[in-house]
Amino acid sequence: MDDPILTIEEREAINAGRWFSSLSPSLRHDILRCAYVKRFKDGELIAARGDPPTEWSACARGAVRVSSTSLSGKQITLTYIEPGLWFGDVAIFDGDRRTHDAYAHGDTVLLCVARSDFQKILSSHVELYEALMRLQARRIRQLFGLVEDLNTLPLRARLAKQLLHLARSYGVPCLAEGNEVRIGLQLAQEELAQLLGASRQRVNQELKAMERDNIIRIEPGGLVVRNRDGLLKITEADL
Repeated sequence: MDDPILTIEEREAINAGRWFSSLSPSLRHDILRCAYVKRFKDGELIAARGDPPTEWSACARGAVRVSSTSLSGKQITLTYIEPGLWFGDVAIFDGDRRTHDAYAHGDTVLLCVARSDFQKILSSHVELYEALMRLQARRIRQLFGLVEDLNTLPLRARLAKQLLHLARSYGVPCLAEGNEVRIGLQLAQEELAQLLGASRQRVNQELKAMERDNIIRIEPGGLVVRNRDGLLKITEADL
């Protein structure tokens, strides 16, 4: 069921987003003024490939799993949208249908702006055009970086970079061990492998090797980063 307001924690996640926090106060006010909240249970479909572009959204809690379906019918995870990130603007701009499926990963909260309201905000805030161009430029740079990594870095380095990203985005400090960080986003090894374009078996081998080196700890509920510097050294060794 949709809740009309965000919690304090959810509102902070939106306000602290790197892109949103760079906007002028008046633009942020107008976006929030017409936005509405949607809440999803784990695994619930948020948007399906082929759906018309009806709204622009930001993740306020949980995560959005973006996936596609192979010819054999297997779902393949492409990326996760973390709290503070906005998405759906490309389809809003070109008017074309959505290109991928989006599912809630864990209990997930979205802040949404209807397409009609989005267009009204654009007409009254020229600033938003430039801000969205910066957002798209950042995404393109990240995409180029991912393609380059896939073609130039060994799996061990790509896995280390992914774990560092997950620790930054979803890290929860371990109370018992102050230097350790638990990755709050629970990923099956198959999903982690899909993000890296590798097999689950190879990813499992690399994870176990990192565990033997005391860089991470594998637990039933997920992964714990024990040594960030160790992960950094793995990425830098292959530059």
